[in-house]
Amino acid sequence: MQVPALYLKRGEDTRLRAGHLWVFSNEVDVQRSPLSGFEPGQVCAIVDSRDKPIGVGYVNPNSLICARLVSRGLEHALDKSLIVHRLKVALAMRERLYGEPYYRLVFGESDGLPGLTVDRFGDVIVAQTTTAGMERLKDEITEAVAKVIKPRQLWWKNDASIRTMENLPSYADLGLGEPASEPLIVREAGLEFECDPVGGQKTGWFYDQRGNRDCLEHLVKGKRVLDMFSYLGGWGLRAAAYGASEVVCVDASQPAVDAIARNIERNGFSDRVSAVRADAFDHLKTLREQRERFDVVILDPPAFVKRKKDLAEGRVAYRRLNELGMQVLERDGILITCSCSYHMPRTVLLDGVQQGARHLDRQAQLLWNLQQGPDHPIHPAIAETEYLKGFVLRILPA
Repeated sequence: MQVPALYLKRGEDTRLRAGHLWVFSNEVDVQRSPLSGFEPGQVCAIVDSRDKPIGVGYVNPNSLICARLVSRGLEHALDKSLIVHRLKVALAMRERLYGEPYYRLVFGESDGLPGLTVDRFGDVIVAQTTTAGMERLKDEITEAVAKVIKPRQLWWKNDASIRTMENLPSYADLGLGEPASEPLIVREAGLEFECDPVGGQKTGWFYDQRGNRDCLEHLVKGKRVLDMFSYLGGWGLRAAAYGASEVVCVDASQPAVDAIARNIERNGFSDRVSAVRADAFDHLKTLREQRERFDVVILDPPAFVKRKKDLAEGRVAYRRLNELGMQVLERDGILITCSCSYHMPRTVLLDGVQQGARHLDRQAQLLWNLQQGPDHPIHPAIAETEYLKGFVLRILPA
């Protein structure tokens, strides 16, 4: 295979050989392979200081993570054939896990395609590239998806903020198929949710919480439930399906609240579920002042800690949020709290809950640990692939 070599400094191959896939710019031997000699996204061979090839990857000389390893050894080119193979491997596991074709099909590094996310909504695919290397492979990815899945549509939702770190533009467009007038539907646990692959959050739906929402079956029958940061009503409508007597879904986005209302009607829950547009912190304070109480409070906010330097401020925000949530709980209530911030350690999140409980003279019992679902597999050598954490807690009087 004739591709340019990216040489590593002495000893900088250890992490890659242990299973990681990233090369940082300070690990490159720029005397032998100047980063300025590569184009953003260019395919390369990653080679150690002893001239032993590690594998094939791609380079972005303008990024802190300047290269990503895609294939070990030099036998396989980074092309459509390799992508087809990785898609088939990923698909085989998802088809074992799920009875319907609604799941995250590709989770970047964990599925051997760093910089690529692919979500499946029946015969519609929503994909996202976050690196220059995957952006350059868009045509090959489209062809590979068409061959393996044969979707009716493929949408590119390339507006993630992380793309700015790779100097990539923000856009969303239809990469395959014809526009359709009907809304995109995702099915979960027998319910249907309308979502937006272009204007919605992320790629339209949060598959990572699906398995965690299953725990509601044991907690909500006949109970009053508050679903904060509801987005499209995933938690709240699942609670209604499991027999909650009343559910209030709250989100700060008017389009999200409108979509929740449509999903409430679509699933026949208009008599028990309502949607409210409000800032979460403000609304929880208002509910506290009105002495409203719920049996179950669900807190599934966006990431408060997007960078490591945000941890101090973020941990305060999580503690504040959880304390406010506990203040509207019945004396023997259930708090479900989550964080999708990779930089927020699980132990720190739990410690904040405990501090909030003690401040309110209450006692917390941890019932379940929550994490991302199996269609978001964790790569044991790449800590960054484990980002979602959460807890189901019983909150009692002290």
